[in-house]
Amino acid sequence: MKRTILPAWHLAVPALLMWLALALAALGSSAVWAQAKVITPDYEPPRVVYDFYLDDPGKINAALYWVRSLINPLQASPYNMDPMLDMDIVVVIHGTEIVTVAKKNEAKYEDAVARMRYYANLGVDFHVCGLAAEDYDYDREDFQDFITLVPSAFTDLVHYQQQGYAVIKPEVFLRTQSIESMR
Repeated sequence: MKRTILPAWHLAVPALLMWLALALAALGSSAVWAQAKVITPDYEPPRVVYDFYLDDPGKINAALYWVRSLINPLQASPYNMDPMLDMDIVVVIHGTEIVTVAKKNEAKYEDAVARMRYYANLGVDFHVCGLAAEDYDYDREDFQDFITLVPSAFTDLVHYQQQGYAVIKPEVFLRTQSIESMR
């Protein structure tokens, strides 16, 4: 059998074609990579307990956005869930934010109280830790009418975990820059 020796450029052609094919594939697929993919997972009705333990009562408004961020997308299409019928949401309050649900502080925390009352009317349960209430010298009559006083935040959280609820603990940071400046 006679061996044929090919010129060196014959070896370079397949490599060049391979690189050209990869480059064209990358250019062609860049349109696919140009934007995020949007999906609509098949979500089940939520069973959630929020663990509010904030170091500043002023952070209550930001923490309440965590509740909104669960309810609003599930109320919208394609899910169309009814918070009263389809969602089981509990907020356990046992940090400094306890002062926001004391009747005597309603004027000071008017926006937060209005939002909590709105969520309560949608079926969200707000529980206040009895031990924390004692620390603040509050009795049950000191709280808003949408509040349920429980013996302890920890026993309440454990109870809901044992019932299969997801536990969400909002972490509220004080933003030092506007969203516009960070974009």
